Amino acid sequence: MMRRALIFTSMLLALSTQAQAANQAECGDSQSQMAMNECVGRNMKAADEKLNQTYRALMAKVSKDGAEQLRKSQRAWVAWRDAQCEFDTMSSRTGSIHLAMQGMCIEQLTREQTKHLDSQLHCEEGDMSCGGQ
Repeated sequence: MMRRALIFTSMLLALSTQAQAANQAECGDSQSQMAMNECVGRNMKAADEKLNQTYRALMAKVSKDGAEQLRKSQRAWVAWRDAQCEFDTMSSRTGSIHLAMQGMCIEQLTREQTKHLDSQLHCEEGDMSCGGQ
């Protein structure tokens, strides 16, 4: 059991280090934690703006029933995303990197959700994988 915990912790640390390195490269190799947090915040905000833009476009396209279900599913997704990122970043909770790690997680999941909504926005007529829009 202890061996599994050690392996799991090592894997999380490796992922954390990779994510941090990738974000630093995107953020121009921030020289301080504050600069990194600000950069991650900007990236997170940009991802959120793109998600909202895609969401609004999809809301304008779907039926009344589709819009109601989309609102419901998006609210549930936001709750899931936040809970998932809380879980994913538990190992950094006590460190100064925690806010950046959470922000990177939120940004990543937000970008994935944007891609999903965009695929719903660009369905071909008759595509049964696109809900009852």
